[in-house]
Amino acid sequence: MQAQITIEELLAQARLLSLEEEARLVEALMADVRQRIEGQQYHSIMELKGLGKELWQDIDVEKYIEEERSSWRG
Repeated sequence: MQAQITIEELLAQARLLSLEEEARLVEALMADVRQRIEGQQYHSIMELKGLGKELWQDIDVEKYIEEERSSWRG
């Protein structure tokens, strides 16, 4: 198992590089991050449609709304 390295340790190591090497490191990291971001799959809010509908099957919506509104009035 590999020991985890902290960001501070990485930065300290990066500062040992020449400025040109440090710039190449930054560019390589950004390219890697961009590639992984582009590879991510995004979800639509529409995927949630119908989620939990079974919870409302036996509930009278009008009665529920009226009870909620009544609770606001105290």
